[in-house]
Amino acid sequence: MESSRNFGSFLAVGAIFLASSAALADVKAGVDAWAAGDYKAAIGEWQGPAQRGDPDAQFNLAQAYKLGRGVEQDLAKAETQYRMAADKGHLQAADNYGLLLFQRGERANAMPYIIAASDRGDPRAQYILGLAHFNGDVAPKDWVRGYALVSLAHQAGLPQAIPALKQMDEFIPLEQRQASVPLAAELRVKANTLQASEAAARDLGTPPRPPATASPATAGADFTLPPSPPAVTTPSPKGWIEVPPPAPGPVAQPPSPAPAPASIAKPAPAPRPAPAAAPQGPWRVQLGAFGVRGNAERLWSQIGSRSELAGKRKILVPAGQLTKLQAGGFASEAQATSACGKLKAAGHACLVVKD
Repeated sequence: MESSRNFGSFLAVGAIFLASSAALADVKAGVDAWAAGDYKAAIGEWQGPAQRGDPDAQFNLAQAYKLGRGVEQDLAKAETQYRMAADKGHLQAADNYGLLLFQRGERANAMPYIIAASDRGDPRAQYILGLAHFNGDVAPKDWVRGYALVSLAHQAGLPQAIPALKQMDEFIPLEQRQASVPLAAELRVKANTLQASEAAARDLGTPPRPPATASPATAGADFTLPPSPPAVTTPSPKGWIEVPPPAPGPVAQPPSPAPAPASIAKPAPAPRPAPAAAPQGPWRVQLGAFGVRGNAERLWSQIGSRSELAGKRKILVPAGQLTKLQAGGFASEAQATSACGKLKAAGHACLVVKD
């Protein structure tokens, strides 16, 4: 009796394995058809396994519905398939499901998925979470973490991160931007560790699934992301005042020069003094650290002619994903400290550093 019961259990396990193998074969056949451009055939291969709960087939169907290939484009059906696959632990489906939720305004419900995707290094999720921390709307306000996350998205090549960093440079103080550098490195290590752990889990899983790169997963980059941070609700301590341009007035015409007498020779021009050599002191005043190098150049064009920096040279120092702007050539720490103090009194952040 016991042996027959064991034999029956063995048959049940074997039937489950054979069913799983058949589903995998159908999913793989659909992937091959998709790669060949036969999208309708791919849909036909995936529909059966998806209805039986195969998360890879559900994810691939979601991608097809999102793109409108082989089926009519239907974001609602795509979202349903993403959600079902995500509930079974399909990470790419979870990432895309969170992005769809965020895109249609369910930001609070999307954030757990966005945070998880950001932790794994998805640049789209890092960008969204960084802006959330910057604005403090659906995540705690944390400018250091927000700047670090958007910087990581920028390093990954996400184009929306560039204008976002330019705006952040205008609001986030120098000290917080500098603090974001080690945090970004820490987040990158954490993401790499998670990716390695998940790859190992996939390798140990039974039965193995087709690699994600073989499915229509490459379509995930076409989600619409906000192009730049929304308006910051917290003003700077001094507020922001728009200076109107001067009203146009009549243009004064210069008087016509009187002709020089022909009998008087013009004196030779006096020799110009040789320009003074640029100062070479070891002390510097650091004026800022920027995620976009052009912002450092722009700040120097605005304050480089101030009397506190007269005769000092502009120095751009690379520091990870930041560019530090420094004024170099102070002969002593006291001189650099005095100049920095005057700059601070005028509303400009600065630090005294030594070469």
